[in-house]
Amino acid sequence: MGRSPRLTEAERKLWNAFPTGDFVDLGPFTRVIGVPAGENAPKDGDTWGPERTIRAKVIVSLLLGARDAGAGSAPAVRVRGARITGQLAILGGAIEHELVLTGCHLDEPIHLTGSTTRTIRLTDCTFPGFSGGGMRVAGHLSLSGSNITGTVRVGRAQFESGLWLSGTKIVGDDGEWALYANTVVVDSGMHLNMAELTGGVALVGARLNGGLLLDDATLRNPGKEALTADNVVVEDILRCGDGFRADGCIRLRGARINGTFELRGTVRSPDTRYALHLTHMEARELLLKPAEQIDGVVTLAHSKIGTLQDDPDTWPEKLRLNGLTYDRLRGRGVTQRIDWVTRDPEGFRPQPYEQLAAWYLSDGNDVLARRTQLAKLRARRRTQGLAGRMWGRLLDAVVGYGYRPWLAGVWFTLLLAIGTVVFAVNPPRALKPTESPDFNSFGYTFDLLLPIPAFGQRELFDPGGWTQWLAYALIVSGWILATALIAGATRVLRRPQ
Repeated sequence: MGRSPRLTEAERKLWNAFPTGDFVDLGPFTRVIGVPAGENAPKDGDTWGPERTIRAKVIVSLLLGARDAGAGSAPAVRVRGARITGQLAILGGAIEHELVLTGCHLDEPIHLTGSTTRTIRLTDCTFPGFSGGGMRVAGHLSLSGSNITGTVRVGRAQFESGLWLSGTKIVGDDGEWALYANTVVVDSGMHLNMAELTGGVALVGARLNGGLLLDDATLRNPGKEALTADNVVVEDILRCGDGFRADGCIRLRGARINGTFELRGTVRSPDTRYALHLTHMEARELLLKPAEQIDGVVTLAHSKIGTLQDDPDTWPEKLRLNGLTYDRLRGRGVTQRIDWVTRDPEGFRPQPYEQLAAWYLSDGNDVLARRTQLAKLRARRRTQGLAGRMWGRLLDAVVGYGYRPWLAGVWFTLLLAIGTVVFAVNPPRALKPTESPDFNSFGYTFDLLLPIPAFGQRELFDPGGWTQWLAYALIVSGWILATALIAGATRVLRRPQ
């Protein structure tokens, strides 16, 4: 196709460069490394004149085959430093050529819904929103470094070589979503490093085959969900690394992470039900080492974790662990885990104690397993009625609910010593003086403490006065010790599973 007389000078440059895919530079552009998200995008593009202006319909025409490709070349639309007027919209079309816009200003939102395209790179650009629901990209979509004043919608889209939003600044236009990407499929990684998103990020049902990277990213949606990724499937890694910040809830209910979920940044959401919502999740490794204590409630309820690694210095004040199972625990807080399982805001839950005790047993640490079971029974006691609490306190004091049987020996020895001394000073009278053996205060006290006498002293001597009450007290104490030992033994023999 020949040159159109209706093209402006800037458009004619693009028309001529298209067959060979050369860049068309319409103005100066400099990318500065290390600046805040979206800072490299033009701020005065709406003031650029005709010499830097290209109509969107010219770009659409080229992408849809308005000009034939030259032999032995790869045609593409590549423009730097231009103002794009009108709407860049291709709905359901097949785009056989790359679109690369760098440092450009687009007056209107981009619409590529349902289209099939090659790689699209809109880097360091300014534009008011992007709609690409259901699009298929045989390559990657990059919006890196751009300043987008509207929601990016790519729900149901598929990207063969990744989705790049590194250093991108997005401010959602509906007060709800900055990035809407439910059920998206990304084969080579989703990159939001150093991005700044105001509004929620939706990844419900997404499949991210190359991982999700959020290092140094900022997600702002206070009082709501900053990241909603229920039932997301992530291969390799989901990393919210150093510099990550979320003002709003991080929700990954039912997520499956076939690799590592790493959280090292900060999460603050005290005014939502949960700050970190990880229920019914599966992950091979969960590394929870935020830069500071998470501000809000954290729940791991009913999740299944291979290796859980964390730091007791950053445990949240409110932590729900009911139903959580794990194969391994790592971190500095091995001996502090009992405190870890007591932080449920809804009160006592037995399963976290049982799971922790089972882990200690599998790790060969019987002492800590018994300590955990003892802590569970003490916590349960606070939920019981008066009679249950009194009996529980007695079992605890006498034998530590069976997990401290040596306490019974201490009590028995103490009572035996008291009785031996008292009855040696105040011996009881013999019931049959001519037939009774010599009185032995040690054997007599021992017989009083045992439910079944061993030395035959108790039936042959009768204490008098106040020592009779001591004898009664020793008999009752003996029965209590025996009952407590039997009750405790049943707990000891029933090892945690």
